[in-house]
Amino acid sequence: MTPATGTCRSCASSNLGMVLSLGRTPLANALLTAEQLAQPEERYPLDLAFCRECSLVQILETVPPETLFRDYAYFSSFSDTMLRHAERIACRMVQARKLGDASLVVEVASNDGYLLQYYRQKGIPVLGIEPAENIARKAESDRGIRTLCEFFSRELAQELRGRGERADVLHANNVLAHVADLNGVVAGVGLLLKDNGVAVIEVPYLKEMLDRCEFDTIYHEHLCYFSLTALDRLFSRHGLVIEDVERLPIHGGSLRIFAAPVESAVRSPAISALLEEEAGWGVDEPQSYLGFGRRVEKVKADLNQLLRSLVAQGKRLAAYGAAAKGATLLNYCGIGLDLLEFVVDRSTYKQGRYMPGVRLPVYPPSKLLESMSDYALLLTWNFADEILEQQAEYRRRGGRFIIPIPEPHVVEP
Repeated sequence: MTPATGTCRSCASSNLGMVLSLGRTPLANALLTAEQLAQPEERYPLDLAFCRECSLVQILETVPPETLFRDYAYFSSFSDTMLRHAERIACRMVQARKLGDASLVVEVASNDGYLLQYYRQKGIPVLGIEPAENIARKAESDRGIRTLCEFFSRELAQELRGRGERADVLHANNVLAHVADLNGVVAGVGLLLKDNGVAVIEVPYLKEMLDRCEFDTIYHEHLCYFSLTALDRLFSRHGLVIEDVERLPIHGGSLRIFAAPVESAVRSPAISALLEEEAGWGVDEPQSYLGFGRRVEKVKADLNQLLRSLVAQGKRLAAYGAAAKGATLLNYCGIGLDLLEFVVDRSTYKQGRYMPGVRLPVYPPSKLLESMSDYALLLTWNFADEILEQQAEYRRRGGRFIIPIPEPHVVEP
């Protein structure tokens, strides 16, 4: 493992090693308007590194968050899977924590209120913290979710605490990977929690990314890729104990951790079990990560071979899902208008725009039936079951989906 330049976002060590380089890519969620097609796109290095001191896996480049998140293209509510997932954890926490009208539930990076709406429906006070102005407005106007349009930080947590706003439950789903100041955000979580409060945090799981070759989850918004080992070291630095952990299938494999102030925390046996499992596969060993890059290169080669073979046979190809992971996959693999005709997506915010880098136009899902492309490359493979069900008619008429991860394969009708 060759040395990498920079310092660790968690422990500040300079003892970093390079895992994988995906080259210089555009920002994965920066979909283009028609007017922007004539303009050059900013591209940034996308290099993945490993910290030999605390085991955190991270990218080296930090794009300013104002550039990434003030106008954002991802609305959680467009996914039925995400809504069901959110409702289940909200109902569970209401019951387990005996929440009522004197409680407060806070979500960091609350998006369009997709999760907090389920607490609000039960009469529980909520507060969303969401930096994307377009999404924060949507949460307030459509769902009545009180939302601060701010980046979460130690300073904001201190300000809220000073006003007497402290959380019984604090959610942070798929946000910890997005923040450059990891220590400031985790310290803020500790400040904002009540003495007996709990933080419920979900992150994509590093081991699943490695095992399933999920390299398309690497993009500039995702600064960090977490093991429980790295999380445990980070949280303990700020007086928080990870009490419990669950492995979830969502997003290709995630961890849900429950963290509490050290004074009130009770450690579950599940923590030591997973920490031991990670030690067993070598979470702290650089060589555990070296094979990942080779397998990524093989997916790139195999996917290009499959798509080019189909085009050579006269087949017409499209793609499903104008997601950030799709932008990473298309740009790294060099898949553009020479192979695919268009991309479809349920998000009305993305329709009418173009995929960054490869410039593929984005249409509503109905376009699949209108054009009856022979194959659709499923870029949002993490929601495969939901999408395959939604596209039953396309499949009934003979359309086939190609799932690229962990190895390219065709799903038969």
